[in-house]
Parts: sequence; C-alpha cells; structure tokens
Amino acid sequence: MRGLLARIFAGCVAVSVAVTGARADLGDFALQKVLQDSTEIFGETDPSAGASSAGQYANWMSTLPDSTPLARLNIPGAHDAATWNYTAATQASLAYATRCDGTAPLTPQTYRTQRRSMRDALDAGVRFFDLRFALDPADDGLAFWHGAALLSARSGVEDVLFAVYGWLEMHKGETVLLSFQYEGGTKEGAGFEGRAQGLLVRALTEGAAREYIRQDRDVAGGGLGTLGESRGKVVLLRRFDLDEEQYGGVTLPGVHLSPGRWPDNEKDGFALVYDEAANATAFVEDYYEPSDLGNNSTVPENVAAKLDAVRAHLEKAAADGEEEESSSTSTSSLFITFASGEHNTNGPPVFPETMALGNGTEVTPAGGVNQQLAALLRDMRGSRLGIVVLDFFDEPEDLVGLVIGV
Repeated sequence: MRGLLARIFAGCVAVSVAVTGARADLGDFALQKVLQDSTEIFGETDPSAGASSAGQYANWMSTLPDSTPLARLNIPGAHDAATWNYTAATQASLAYATRCDGTAPLTPQTYRTQRRSMRDALDAGVRFFDLRFALDPADDGLAFWHGAALLSARSGVEDVLFAVYGWLEMHKGETVLLSFQYEGGTKEGAGFEGRAQGLLVRALTEGAAREYIRQDRDVAGGGLGTLGESRGKVVLLRRFDLDEEQYGGVTLPGVHLSPGRWPDNEKDGFALVYDEAANATAFVEDYYEPSDLGNNSTVPENVAAKLDAVRAHLEKAAADGEEEESSSTSTSSLFITFASGEHNTNGPPVFPETMALGNGTEVTPAGGVNQQLAALLRDMRGSRLGIVVLDFFDEPEDLVGLVIGV
C-alpha cells in the first residue's frame, strides 16, 4: 500500500500510461480517483510535488529524537481545517445538497476559519487538524460539515484520509494528529448512530487505516506515545462516543476525548482524564465565543477576552513543562489551546476571520488574536506550549514557526 501511494503521488502511474501505453493496475486508477476526490477538502495533491518542494517546516519533526514524547512537543493546529474552501460560490453550489427542512446555512463568513488547504497547512508545518464529520445528505457516506454547512459533496472522510496517507509517504519523518468530532445539527433528526458509527469504525480500523493510523489505544503509560513510534502515521484524537451496546467490544485507536466530558465554552479551561489507569489528563482551553460580553460588544473587547483565555492556558502549559523538567518525571499531561474564536451572535457579528485577524481598520490597530498571539509567543520562546489550534494559521506568516518554537 505504501508503494502504491508513493507511485501515485510521484506521478509514475500517469507517466507509464502516457509513455508506454501500458495498462495500469485498476487499483492505481481507483486510488488516483480517491485522491482527486479529496481535493475540495485536502487541497491539490500535486503529484509532481515531493518533500523537497514543500515549505520551510514541512519536515520539522524529522530532526527531533525518536524518544521525544508527542505530548511534550509544541504542535501548530488548524481549527475546522475543512472550511478553507467554503466560499459564497461553494455555498451556492451545494444549496441542492443541504437541509430540506427550511433551515439554510448562514453567511459563509460564519463558518470559514481557514483560507489555505490541509495540504498547504501540512507543508507549512501544521500537524494537528480539527475535523467535523457527519453523514452526507443522502446518508451514503461520511462528509465534512461545520454546523448546517456541508463543506463538500465530493470529498468524503476516507478520501481525505488517503490524501493524508499520501502526504505522509512523502514525509516519513512526520506524524499527523487528526481530531474527529461528530457535527450535530447537520439535518433534521440526525445523530451519531448506527450507520454513521459503522462507517467511521471501518474508515479508522480497516484497510489502509491499519497501516497508516496508529492502532494502539491510549498507549502504554498513557498519553500520545513518542515521536519515533508515530513517524509516518496518523495519531487519532476521538471527540465522539460509540454506542456501547453495538460497539462495546470495539477498540478504536487513539486518545478518547469524550464529548460528555468536554464542557461547552468554558472560559477558564478544563481537565479531561482520558486514561484513568495511567492518570493521563488533557488540559483544554476552548473558549470559542465570549458570549459573557453580551451581544453589543466591540471587536477589541472580544479579541481581548479570547486572548486572555489563551494567554492563561499557555502560561499553565509552560509552568507544567517547567515543573516536569525540574522533577525529571513525566505526567502524561496533554495541553490543547484553541486560539480560535468568534462571536457570531454579536451586533455586528465578530466572524472567525475578524477575531483572528482584526477588521483591518483603526478599530483594531494591533490586529486580532493571531497578531497579538505572535507577540506573546515571542516572549514565551523556549516554553512548553502543547497543541495550539489556530484560525487562519497563515497570518502572520511566522505564526506557525513561533508555535513550533523556532
């Protein structure tokens, strides 16, 4: 399977057919179609682009020791990574495929949190991807959504997984963390039930997944394990629960961050024990909407409220790192800080792009969360941060590098 993916991404199949006229293996064509189908969410797979043509941080993990615990790394993340292509044109083209109960998606600015593709993000050094899934409108497969907004009718979950596997084939020293969360509210009466659960279990445990997704669950000793045992593979974070009656005997890979233990919009962050036997804990900040400001707040007030929550959590991560270093012990603590946010119910709305980058006027002379976060990260250089999940990760241009710590 790895050789097959490498040939597809290197364009060898296309060359052999064009030059020799030879009949390519049907599996080659099938995989090539899957990769083409992934482009609306993953981005262009570009068969001519290998590791040498990628960005400055495309292989940043490859220089680190195998013994490095993943939980100790500073990892840039992309919040709602599948929304990058959700424009007004995309929304209009998908109008036929959305809810039929009279509920229509809101303006695209409400949902869009990125403007560069997953492929671009990987090449830029992003290694954590926040992905939201549910059944497609026909209940035939798993699609990517953000609330009521279907993000693509073509690119399904398995298509994008294969594209990630292909990227890893060209970057064997890297690992990619995929966080899958079930998206409710996609259509009337929808829920994460039988068919959706079955499709997801198969996508994450069968076929190519057995080769490219680490299949161990809450690895020995707790935590995410080491970089060495994760190179060339996907590490899964599961923000969903399976039906115990139907799937009680199924052991899914990765770390289970149960939605039942994930409080909504908690300003001060929270602790989630994901492996009780090892006392492995995730500390999370996901204050995504400063609703406590009311719905007549200003953009600077919203940015300041979000940035305060981010700063406090990053400082907690740094302090934990210092304590762990001084005691020479490993606590298996995982820190996840969401620097993403919005206040769409505000008047006027503070869309994700406004929260991240400011509104481009004298009202936000210091920019949004991203610009001010960059200044904070410069001051915290050398500190343990954990996973830092960003909206519009590409601005400012040094933001990803500042998270990594270079």
